[in-house]
Amino acid sequence: MARPQNPEFQFLGINHLALVSSDMQRTVDFYSGLLGMPLIKTIDLPRGMGQHFFFDLGNGDSLAFFWFADAPKAQPGIASAKRAAIPGPSAHGSMNHVAINVPAEKIEDYRARLTAKGIACSPVINHDDSPMQASLEITPTTFVRSIYFYDPDGIALELAAWTRDLPRPGDVHHTPARAGDEPRYREMAKT
Repeated sequence: MARPQNPEFQFLGINHLALVSSDMQRTVDFYSGLLGMPLIKTIDLPRGMGQHFFFDLGNGDSLAFFWFADAPKAQPGIASAKRAAIPGPSAHGSMNHVAINVPAEKIEDYRARLTAKGIACSPVINHDDSPMQASLEITPTTFVRSIYFYDPDGIALELAAWTRDLPRPGDVHHTPARAGDEPRYREMAKT
């Protein structure tokens, strides 16, 4: 089945996702030094506001970071995901995690490389259509395999490898939740 096409706009992917760093040198050391992302543009912001640096993410996409001289401290669980093997919830309008597409055949190798560099990461998680929606084993309904880890500022990162084309019949069948549905979901969580 062919992927659905956008009838309104010709989107080509993510130009850049802009996040906030508490220490730009430490961010450069992590993303360029440990993860190998080339630094492709650096900017000193006007009036001493801070800096804006861009890293090549592949496929013409970039991951960018601001460093603001007067930025508030991090608020995990509010402005970003709480640390867990799979990132926890975060507030409305927040950025929960960044998923970076990688080749499926390299996922185990990349996990080994991360751990060899001293980066704590989850086991390979196989996201599937089971009741728990994840398994340590590949199942017939696995659609993406993931590794989760965190940058020095606690930003949740995921290396994600699609295992099949989307969508297939049954992949899109849930009714979108609305504001006010929270009590019903809280009850579901108790069972």
